[in-house]
Amino acid sequence: MAKLNPQQQAAVKATDHPLLVLAGAGSGKTRVITEKIAYLVKQGLPARHIAAVTFTNKAAREMKSRVSKLLDDQQIRGLRVSTFHSLGLDILRKEHKVLAYKAAITLFDEQDKLTLLKSLINHGAKDCDLDLVDSYAQHIGQWKNAFVTPEQALKTADHAIAKLYNDYTRSLKAYNAVDFDDLILLPVLLFQQHPAVLEKWQNKIRYLLVDEYQDTNITQYQLVRLLAGSLGRFTVVGDDDQSIYAWRGAQPENLAQLQKDYARLQVIKLEQNYRSTGRILKVANQLIANNPHAFEKRLWSELGYGDPLRVLSHKNDQEEAKQVVSEIVHHKFKTGSRYQDYAILYRGNHQSRLFEQSLRENNVPYFISGSTSFFAYSEVKDVLAYLRLVVNQDDDAAYL
Repeated sequence: MAKLNPQQQAAVKATDHPLLVLAGAGSGKTRVITEKIAYLVKQGLPARHIAAVTFTNKAAREMKSRVSKLLDDQQIRGLRVSTFHSLGLDILRKEHKVLAYKAAITLFDEQDKLTLLKSLINHGAKDCDLDLVDSYAQHIGQWKNAFVTPEQALKTADHAIAKLYNDYTRSLKAYNAVDFDDLILLPVLLFQQHPAVLEKWQNKIRYLLVDEYQDTNITQYQLVRLLAGSLGRFTVVGDDDQSIYAWRGAQPENLAQLQKDYARLQVIKLEQNYRSTGRILKVANQLIANNPHAFEKRLWSELGYGDPLRVLSHKNDQEEAKQVVSEIVHHKFKTGSRYQDYAILYRGNHQSRLFEQSLRENNVPYFISGSTSFFAYSEVKDVLAYLRLVVNQDDDAAYL
Protein backbone atom coordinates (compact mmCIF):
# COMPACT_ATOMS: atom_id res chain seq x y z
CA MET A 1 0.00 0.00 0.00
CA ALA A 2 2.85 2.39 0.79
CA LYS A 3 3.97 2.49 -2.86
CA LEU A 4 0.53 3.36 -4.20
CA ASN A 5 -0.21 6.94 -5.22
CA PRO A 6 -3.04 8.79 -3.41
CA GLN A 7 -5.68 7.95 -6.04
CA GLN A 8 -4.71 4.28 -6.05
CA GLN A 9 -4.85 4.15 -2.25
CA ALA A 10 -8.29 5.75 -2.28
CA ALA A 11 -9.51 3.16 -4.79
CA VAL A 12 -8.17 0.30 -2.67
CA LYS A 13 -9.76 1.55 0.56
CA ALA A 14 -13.15 2.54 -0.90
CA THR A 15 -15.49 -0.29 0.13
CA ASP A 16 -18.63 1.46 1.42
CA HIS A 17 -19.96 2.47 -2.02
CA PRO A 18 -20.11 0.91 -5.47
CA LEU A 19 -16.90 2.06 -7.12
CA LEU A 20 -15.85 2.86 -10.67
CA VAL A 21 -12.10 3.24 -11.12
CA LEU A 22 -11.55 5.16 -14.33
CA ALA A 23 -8.07 3.94 -15.19
CA GLY A 24 -6.09 5.43 -18.04
CA ALA A 25 -3.53 3.34 -19.90
CA GLY A 26 -0.47 2.44 -17.84
CA SER A 27 -1.97 3.80 -14.62
CA GLY A 28 -1.53 0.66 -12.51
CA LYS A 29 -5.10 -0.60 -12.57
CA THR A 30 -4.21 -4.29 -12.15
CA ARG A 31 -2.19 -3.43 -9.09
CA VAL A 32 -5.18 -1.60 -7.64
CA ILE A 33 -7.36 -4.70 -8.08
CA THR A 34 -4.81 -7.06 -6.52
CA GLU A 35 -4.06 -4.68 -3.63
CA LYS A 36 -7.79 -4.28 -3.04
CA ILE A 37 -8.31 -8.03 -2.82
CA ALA A 38 -5.55 -8.20 -0.21
CA TYR A 39 -7.03 -5.21 1.62
CA LEU A 40 -10.50 -6.79 1.76
CA VAL A 41 -9.08 -10.01 3.17
CA LYS A 42 -7.03 -8.17 5.77
CA GLN A 43 -10.15 -6.22 6.74
CA GLY A 44 -11.86 -9.51 7.58
CA LEU A 45 -13.69 -10.58 4.41
CA PRO A 46 -12.78 -14.23 3.69
CA ALA A 47 -11.21 -14.76 0.27
CA ARG A 48 -13.88 -17.36 -0.57
CA HIS A 49 -16.42 -14.52 -0.66
CA ILE A 50 -14.42 -12.43 -3.16
CA ALA A 51 -14.54 -12.80 -6.93
CA ALA A 52 -12.36 -10.99 -9.46
CA VAL A 53 -13.40 -11.23 -13.09
CA THR A 54 -11.49 -10.36 -16.24
CA PHE A 55 -11.61 -11.24 -19.94
CA THR A 56 -8.70 -13.61 -20.58
CA ASN A 57 -7.29 -16.64 -18.81
CA LYS A 58 -3.84 -15.07 -19.02
CA ALA A 59 -5.01 -11.94 -17.19
CA ALA A 60 -6.76 -14.08 -14.57
CA ARG A 61 -3.61 -16.13 -13.96
CA GLU A 62 -1.48 -13.00 -13.66
CA MET A 63 -3.93 -11.44 -11.23
CA LYS A 64 -4.03 -14.51 -9.02
CA SER A 65 -0.23 -14.73 -9.09
CA ARG A 66 0.06 -11.13 -7.94
CA VAL A 67 -2.43 -11.66 -5.12
CA SER A 68 -0.51 -14.74 -3.95
CA LYS A 69 2.49 -12.48 -3.33
CA LEU A 70 0.40 -10.27 -1.02
CA LEU A 71 -1.38 -13.01 0.97
CA ASP A 72 -0.35 -16.38 2.35
CA ASP A 73 -1.89 -19.68 1.26
CA GLN A 74 -4.37 -19.72 4.14
CA GLN A 75 -5.58 -16.19 3.43
CA ILE A 76 -5.99 -16.77 -0.31
CA ARG A 77 -7.90 -20.06 0.03
CA GLY A 78 -11.17 -20.03 -1.90
CA LEU A 79 -10.46 -16.81 -3.81
CA ARG A 80 -12.21 -16.82 -7.18
CA VAL A 81 -10.22 -15.19 -10.00
CA SER A 82 -11.56 -16.10 -13.42
CA THR A 83 -12.91 -14.93 -16.74
CA PHE A 84 -16.59 -14.06 -17.14
CA HIS A 85 -17.13 -17.28 -19.05
CA SER A 86 -15.39 -19.47 -16.48
CA LEU A 87 -17.57 -17.94 -13.78
CA GLY A 88 -20.67 -18.55 -15.90
CA LEU A 89 -19.72 -22.17 -16.56
CA ASP A 90 -19.18 -22.73 -12.83
CA ILE A 91 -22.63 -21.32 -12.09
CA LEU A 92 -24.26 -23.52 -14.74
CA ARG A 93 -22.56 -26.68 -13.53
CA LYS A 94 -23.50 -26.04 -9.92
CA GLU A 95 -27.11 -25.09 -10.77
CA HIS A 96 -27.75 -27.50 -13.65
CA LYS A 97 -30.77 -29.08 -11.94
CA VAL A 98 -32.57 -25.75 -11.64
CA LEU A 99 -32.03 -25.21 -15.36
CA ALA A 100 -33.16 -28.78 -16.15
CA TYR A 101 -29.76 -29.84 -17.45
CA LYS A 102 -27.95 -33.06 -16.63
CA ALA A 103 -24.71 -32.83 -14.67
CA ALA A 104 -22.26 -33.33 -17.54
CA ILE A 105 -22.95 -30.19 -19.58
CA THR A 106 -21.09 -30.11 -22.90
CA LEU A 107 -19.56 -26.84 -24.08
CA PHE A 108 -19.91 -26.34 -27.85
CA ASP A 109 -17.05 -24.53 -29.55
CA GLU A 110 -17.46 -22.42 -32.68
CA GLN A 111 -17.07 -25.40 -35.01
CA ASP A 112 -19.68 -27.41 -33.09
CA LYS A 113 -22.01 -24.42 -33.36
CA LEU A 114 -21.59 -24.20 -37.14
CA THR A 115 -22.05 -27.96 -37.55
CA LEU A 116 -25.33 -27.87 -35.64
CA LEU A 117 -26.61 -24.85 -37.58
CA LYS A 118 -25.79 -26.55 -40.89
CA SER A 119 -27.65 -29.65 -39.77
CA LEU A 120 -30.71 -27.58 -38.83
CA ILE A 121 -30.65 -25.79 -42.19
CA ASN A 122 -30.37 -29.10 -44.05
CA HIS A 123 -33.18 -30.69 -42.08
CA GLY A 124 -35.88 -28.10 -41.74
CA ALA A 125 -34.76 -24.47 -41.83
CA LYS A 126 -35.51 -24.22 -45.55
CA ASP A 127 -35.75 -20.41 -45.52
CA CYS A 128 -32.09 -20.14 -44.53
CA ASP A 129 -29.16 -20.29 -46.93
CA LEU A 130 -26.41 -22.78 -46.08
CA ASP A 131 -23.83 -20.41 -47.57
CA LEU A 132 -24.74 -17.82 -44.92
CA VAL A 133 -24.26 -20.08 -41.91
CA ASP A 134 -21.34 -18.01 -40.58
CA SER A 135 -23.52 -14.91 -40.69
CA TYR A 136 -26.34 -16.73 -38.86
CA ALA A 137 -23.93 -17.89 -36.17
CA GLN A 138 -22.69 -14.34 -35.69
CA HIS A 139 -26.25 -13.02 -35.58
CA ILE A 140 -27.25 -15.54 -32.91
CA GLY A 141 -24.17 -14.63 -30.87
CA GLN A 142 -25.04 -10.94 -31.12
CA TRP A 143 -28.56 -11.65 -29.90
CA LYS A 144 -27.25 -13.52 -26.88
CA ASN A 145 -24.73 -10.79 -26.06
CA ALA A 146 -27.50 -8.21 -26.32
CA PHE A 147 -29.67 -10.27 -23.96
CA VAL A 148 -32.24 -11.17 -26.62
CA THR A 149 -33.89 -14.57 -26.10
CA PRO A 150 -35.29 -16.70 -28.97
CA GLU A 151 -38.82 -15.74 -27.90
CA GLN A 152 -37.98 -12.04 -28.15
CA ALA A 153 -36.23 -12.51 -31.48
CA LEU A 154 -39.28 -14.27 -32.95
CA LYS A 155 -41.41 -11.25 -32.09
CA THR A 156 -39.14 -8.53 -33.41
CA ALA A 157 -36.64 -9.84 -35.98
CA ASP A 158 -36.32 -11.59 -39.34
CA HIS A 159 -38.49 -14.65 -38.85
CA ALA A 160 -36.25 -17.16 -40.66
CA ILE A 161 -33.12 -16.34 -38.61
CA ALA A 162 -35.12 -16.01 -35.40
CA LYS A 163 -36.67 -19.43 -35.99
CA LEU A 164 -33.20 -20.87 -36.62
CA TYR A 165 -32.09 -19.30 -33.32
CA ASN A 166 -35.04 -20.92 -31.57
CA ASP A 167 -34.37 -24.34 -33.16
CA TYR A 168 -30.68 -24.03 -32.34
CA THR A 169 -31.44 -23.28 -28.68
CA ARG A 170 -33.82 -26.24 -28.44
CA SER A 171 -31.25 -28.55 -30.03
CA LEU A 172 -28.53 -27.42 -27.63
CA LYS A 173 -30.81 -28.22 -24.72
CA ALA A 174 -31.59 -31.66 -26.18
CA TYR A 175 -27.85 -32.34 -26.43
CA ASN A 176 -27.37 -31.14 -22.83
CA ALA A 177 -25.01 -28.56 -24.30
CA VAL A 178 -24.37 -24.83 -24.20
CA ASP A 179 -22.27 -22.58 -26.39
CA PHE A 180 -19.82 -19.87 -25.40
CA ASP A 181 -22.40 -17.07 -25.30
CA ASP A 182 -24.75 -19.17 -23.15
CA LEU A 183 -22.17 -19.06 -20.36
CA ILE A 184 -23.31 -15.51 -19.62
CA LEU A 185 -26.89 -15.50 -20.90
CA LEU A 186 -28.10 -18.59 -19.01
CA PRO A 187 -26.79 -17.50 -15.56
CA VAL A 188 -28.53 -14.14 -16.03
CA LEU A 189 -31.82 -15.84 -16.93
CA LEU A 190 -31.31 -18.25 -14.03
CA PHE A 191 -30.85 -15.45 -11.51
CA GLN A 192 -33.78 -13.44 -12.86
CA GLN A 193 -36.16 -16.40 -12.72
CA HIS A 194 -34.96 -17.93 -9.45
CA PRO A 195 -34.42 -15.30 -6.72
CA ALA A 196 -33.41 -17.93 -4.16
CA VAL A 197 -30.55 -19.10 -6.38
CA LEU A 198 -29.46 -15.49 -6.89
CA GLU A 199 -29.48 -14.89 -3.15
CA LYS A 200 -27.30 -17.97 -2.65
CA TRP A 201 -24.72 -16.68 -5.12
CA GLN A 202 -24.84 -13.16 -3.70
CA ASN A 203 -23.98 -14.72 -0.35
CA LYS A 204 -21.13 -16.65 -1.98
CA ILE A 205 -19.76 -13.59 -3.78
CA ARG A 206 -19.95 -10.74 -1.28
CA TYR A 207 -17.56 -8.50 -3.16
CA LEU A 208 -17.04 -8.43 -6.92
CA LEU A 209 -14.15 -6.85 -8.83
CA VAL A 210 -14.27 -6.52 -12.62
CA ASP A 211 -11.36 -5.58 -14.88
CA GLU A 212 -11.64 -4.02 -18.38
CA TYR A 213 -15.25 -3.02 -17.74
CA GLN A 214 -15.42 -1.02 -20.97
CA ASP A 215 -15.38 -4.35 -22.82
CA THR A 216 -18.52 -5.76 -21.19
CA ASN A 217 -21.64 -6.34 -23.27
CA ILE A 218 -25.26 -5.97 -22.17
CA THR A 219 -25.54 -9.52 -20.82
CA GLN A 220 -22.29 -9.26 -18.85
CA TYR A 221 -23.49 -5.96 -17.40
CA GLN A 222 -26.68 -7.66 -16.24
CA LEU A 223 -24.67 -10.47 -14.62
CA VAL A 224 -22.58 -7.96 -12.65
CA ARG A 225 -25.70 -6.07 -11.54
CA LEU A 226 -27.38 -9.22 -10.32
CA LEU A 227 -24.37 -10.55 -8.43
CA ALA A 228 -23.53 -7.17 -6.89
CA GLY A 229 -27.09 -6.69 -5.66
CA SER A 230 -28.84 -3.45 -4.76
CA LEU A 231 -26.02 -2.42 -2.41
CA GLY A 232 -23.53 -2.49 -5.27
CA ARG A 233 -20.80 -4.49 -3.61
CA PHE A 234 -18.34 -4.04 -6.43
CA THR A 235 -15.32 -2.29 -7.87
CA VAL A 236 -15.16 -2.08 -11.64
CA VAL A 237 -12.09 -0.82 -13.46
CA GLY A 238 -12.29 0.51 -16.98
CA ASP A 239 -11.69 3.27 -19.49
CA ASP A 240 -14.13 4.11 -22.26
CA ASP A 241 -11.23 5.41 -24.36
CA GLN A 242 -9.68 1.93 -24.44
CA SER A 243 -12.73 0.07 -25.75
CA ILE A 244 -11.84 -1.87 -28.93
CA TYR A 245 -14.40 -4.69 -28.96
CA ALA A 246 -17.60 -2.98 -30.10
CA TRP A 247 -17.61 -5.37 -33.08
CA ARG A 248 -18.33 -8.26 -30.72
CA GLY A 249 -20.92 -6.49 -28.60
CA ALA A 250 -18.82 -4.54 -26.08
CA GLN A 251 -20.54 -1.41 -24.82
CA PRO A 252 -18.29 1.25 -23.27
CA GLU A 253 -21.56 3.01 -22.44
CA ASN A 254 -21.82 0.52 -19.57
CA LEU A 255 -19.44 2.77 -17.62
CA ALA A 256 -21.85 5.70 -17.83
CA GLN A 257 -24.82 3.40 -17.19
CA LEU A 258 -23.40 2.65 -13.75
CA GLN A 259 -24.08 6.24 -12.70
CA LYS A 260 -27.72 5.84 -13.68
CA ASP A 261 -28.14 2.49 -11.94
CA TYR A 262 -26.21 3.31 -8.76
CA ALA A 263 -26.90 6.73 -7.26
CA ARG A 264 -24.16 6.17 -4.66
CA LEU A 265 -21.51 5.33 -7.26
CA GLN A 266 -18.08 6.70 -6.41
CA VAL A 267 -15.72 7.52 -9.29
CA ILE A 268 -11.95 7.63 -8.79
CA LYS A 269 -9.67 8.54 -11.69
CA LEU A 270 -6.21 7.06 -12.14
CA GLU A 271 -4.46 9.58 -14.36
CA GLN A 272 -0.79 9.14 -13.46
CA ASN A 273 0.87 7.10 -16.19
CA TYR A 274 3.84 4.89 -15.31
CA ARG A 275 4.58 3.73 -18.84
CA SER A 276 5.16 6.76 -21.06
CA THR A 277 6.89 10.13 -21.10
CA GLY A 278 5.10 13.48 -21.05
CA ARG A 279 5.43 14.16 -24.76
CA ILE A 280 3.71 10.88 -25.67
CA LEU A 281 0.92 11.57 -23.19
CA LYS A 282 0.44 15.11 -24.51
CA VAL A 283 -0.20 13.74 -28.00
CA ALA A 284 -2.39 10.94 -26.61
CA ASN A 285 -4.49 13.40 -24.61
CA GLN A 286 -5.02 15.55 -27.71
CA LEU A 287 -6.14 12.54 -29.75
CA ILE A 288 -8.38 11.15 -27.01
CA ALA A 289 -10.05 14.54 -26.59
CA ASN A 290 -11.81 13.88 -29.91
CA ASN A 291 -13.43 10.69 -28.61
CA PRO A 292 -17.04 10.68 -27.45
CA HIS A 293 -16.79 9.78 -23.77
CA ALA A 294 -18.72 10.25 -20.56
CA PHE A 295 -15.72 10.85 -18.28
CA GLU A 296 -12.98 13.41 -18.72
CA LYS A 297 -9.42 12.53 -17.75
CA ARG A 298 -5.95 13.77 -18.53
CA LEU A 299 -2.97 11.45 -18.28
CA TRP A 300 0.31 12.76 -16.86
CA SER A 301 3.70 11.32 -15.99
CA GLU A 302 6.74 11.90 -13.79
CA LEU A 303 9.03 10.20 -16.32
CA GLY A 304 10.12 13.45 -17.95
CA TYR A 305 9.05 15.06 -21.21
CA GLY A 306 10.82 12.59 -23.50
CA ASP A 307 12.25 12.65 -27.01
CA PRO A 308 10.45 14.26 -29.97
CA LEU A 309 7.89 12.10 -31.74
CA ARG A 310 8.00 11.39 -35.47
CA VAL A 311 5.07 10.38 -37.65
CA LEU A 312 5.99 8.65 -40.90
CA SER A 313 3.52 8.25 -43.76
CA HIS A 314 3.91 5.65 -46.50
CA LYS A 315 2.03 4.70 -49.64
CA ASN A 316 1.58 1.07 -48.52
CA ASP A 317 2.37 -1.37 -45.73
CA GLN A 318 5.38 -2.84 -47.53
CA GLU A 319 7.06 0.57 -47.67
CA GLU A 320 6.20 1.12 -44.03
CA ALA A 321 7.93 -2.11 -42.96
CA LYS A 322 11.03 -1.31 -45.01
CA GLN A 323 11.27 2.19 -43.53
CA VAL A 324 10.87 0.97 -39.95
CA VAL A 325 13.66 -1.58 -40.33
CA SER A 326 15.85 0.95 -42.13
CA GLU A 327 15.39 3.37 -39.23
CA ILE A 328 16.41 0.69 -36.73
CA VAL A 329 19.53 -0.34 -38.68
CA HIS A 330 20.58 3.29 -39.17
CA HIS A 331 20.01 4.24 -35.52
CA LYS A 332 21.91 1.19 -34.28
CA PHE A 333 24.87 2.03 -36.50
CA LYS A 334 24.86 5.68 -35.39
CA THR A 335 24.54 5.04 -31.65
CA GLY A 336 26.36 1.72 -31.26
CA SER A 337 23.36 0.20 -29.50
CA ARG A 338 22.14 -3.41 -29.69
CA TYR A 339 19.18 -4.83 -31.58
CA GLN A 340 17.68 -5.99 -28.29
CA ASP A 341 17.25 -2.29 -27.42
CA TYR A 342 14.56 -1.90 -30.12
CA ALA A 343 10.93 -3.00 -30.38
CA ILE A 344 8.33 -2.90 -33.14
CA LEU A 345 4.72 -2.69 -31.97
CA TYR A 346 1.88 -3.52 -34.35
CA ARG A 347 -1.88 -3.65 -33.98
CA GLY A 348 -2.59 -7.26 -34.98
CA ASN A 349 -0.62 -10.49 -35.34
CA HIS A 350 -1.42 -10.62 -39.06
CA GLN A 351 0.81 -7.55 -39.55
CA SER A 352 4.02 -9.28 -38.45
CA ARG A 353 4.82 -10.89 -41.82
CA LEU A 354 6.01 -7.77 -43.64
CA PHE A 355 8.14 -6.62 -40.72
CA GLU A 356 9.64 -10.10 -40.39
CA GLN A 357 10.36 -10.23 -44.10
CA SER A 358 12.16 -6.89 -44.01
CA LEU A 359 14.09 -7.82 -40.87
CA ARG A 360 15.26 -11.05 -42.51
CA GLU A 361 16.30 -9.25 -45.69
CA ASN A 362 18.48 -6.95 -43.56
CA ASN A 363 19.86 -9.80 -41.39
CA VAL A 364 18.38 -8.27 -38.27
CA PRO A 365 17.88 -10.86 -35.49
CA TYR A 366 14.47 -10.72 -33.83
CA PHE A 367 11.88 -12.68 -31.90
CA ILE A 368 8.09 -12.46 -31.75
CA SER A 369 6.66 -11.80 -28.29
CA GLY A 370 3.25 -13.22 -27.40
CA SER A 371 2.62 -14.85 -30.76
CA THR A 372 4.17 -17.12 -33.40
CA SER A 373 6.47 -16.00 -36.16
CA PHE A 374 4.77 -16.08 -39.57
CA PHE A 375 7.69 -18.15 -40.87
CA ALA A 376 7.31 -20.68 -38.02
CA TYR A 377 3.86 -21.89 -39.09
CA SER A 378 4.11 -25.46 -40.38
CA GLU A 379 2.31 -24.71 -43.65
CA VAL A 380 4.62 -21.75 -44.34
CA LYS A 381 7.69 -23.85 -43.55
CA ASP A 382 6.44 -26.56 -45.95
CA VAL A 383 5.97 -24.08 -48.81
CA LEU A 384 9.40 -22.55 -48.18
CA ALA A 385 10.95 -26.03 -48.19
CA TYR A 386 9.40 -26.74 -51.61
CA LEU A 387 10.72 -23.42 -52.93
CA ARG A 388 14.20 -24.21 -51.60
CA LEU A 389 14.12 -27.52 -53.47
CA VAL A 390 13.09 -25.78 -56.68
CA VAL A 391 16.13 -23.53 -56.37
CA ASN A 392 18.50 -26.23 -55.07
CA GLN A 393 17.68 -29.91 -55.53
CA ASP A 394 20.67 -30.86 -53.35
CA ASP A 395 19.19 -29.14 -50.29
CA ASP A 396 18.66 -32.33 -48.25
CA ALA A 397 17.50 -30.38 -45.19
CA ALA A 398 14.45 -29.19 -47.11
CA TYR A 399 13.26 -32.80 -47.32
CA LEU A 400 13.06 -33.08 -43.53
